[in-house]
Amino acid sequence: MIRPGPRNSITDVAGILVGNAEAPELTTGATAVIPERPALAAVEVRGGGPGTRETKALAPGSTVQEVHGIALAGGSAYGLDAAGGVMHWLRGQGRGFAIASTVVPIVPAAILFDLTTGGPKDWDQPPWWALGHAAAAAAATGFALGNAGAGLGARAGTLKGGLGTASAVWEGITVGALAAANPVGSVVIPGSRTFWAWPFEMAGELGGQTPPAAAPVPEAYDFDRPPGSSTTLAVIATDAGLSRGQAQRIALMAHDGFARAIRPVHSPLDGDTVFVLATGARPLADPIHDLAQLGMNAADCAARAIARGVYEARGLAGWPAYRDLR
Repeated sequence: MIRPGPRNSITDVAGILVGNAEAPELTTGATAVIPERPALAAVEVRGGGPGTRETKALAPGSTVQEVHGIALAGGSAYGLDAAGGVMHWLRGQGRGFAIASTVVPIVPAAILFDLTTGGPKDWDQPPWWALGHAAAAAAATGFALGNAGAGLGARAGTLKGGLGTASAVWEGITVGALAAANPVGSVVIPGSRTFWAWPFEMAGELGGQTPPAAAPVPEAYDFDRPPGSSTTLAVIATDAGLSRGQAQRIALMAHDGFARAIRPVHSPLDGDTVFVLATGARPLADPIHDLAQLGMNAADCAARAIARGVYEARGLAGWPAYRDLR
């Protein structure tokens, strides 16, 4: 039986911590995912307008196998500075690859676009380096959802987006997802309050979704945002023992969760990116069957985390919240 973990959070994976930091006056923020020990990592980018850092280092043939943190941020390309702040915090903890007399933490990153959500953008110094540092310093098993961290300035179609999380436990293996939902597409079925991800809800995490009254009718979608102005970001974590190739397969399968939660998805306007972290605490008994089940659970968790980020968000800067829908 598949069930949520005790927190229904990515931090149900032992050794995974999450921290948030926000600049409310700028309507932006950053989120840091910090494994307590270096974790094997992979990434899969599916959107047409991504903004990323260190993703090439996670390619299957690369030398680097483990990372020390993941940074997610708003701010478009400016937000990539958040990774530097996370690196500096990790360096202060002595965490990273030892090189000569110092250490070099590896912190891949991805950003979403929130520069038009609200707040002034005439800063003297971009805030995202400091936000990344503060987010890493705040990393813990408990963290805020909705208008928090990288989800503060997020939008989801015509609704306020946000930061969400979910987890699943199956035969002793735990998988969790963290998502910053900022898609150009809709997370709800048009004309309803029903999430596209409603079939995957667990433990009332989406307020007790009910099936739509009728089958959704395909219709044209109003793309009212310019290219590169969206993006949904996710981090999948698991305690399974995975190779780099297996982690890459999980990252690929997890993108199916985006398709279960957002329509349209992976558009030219989005920079959809999934990172995978594997702590290796529980070896797979069957590398084919268990990997397939793990990938399916990861996709379901991603769908739930995306919807939950929108469900937990509050209206901001003129953008209505899901809970404001009638």
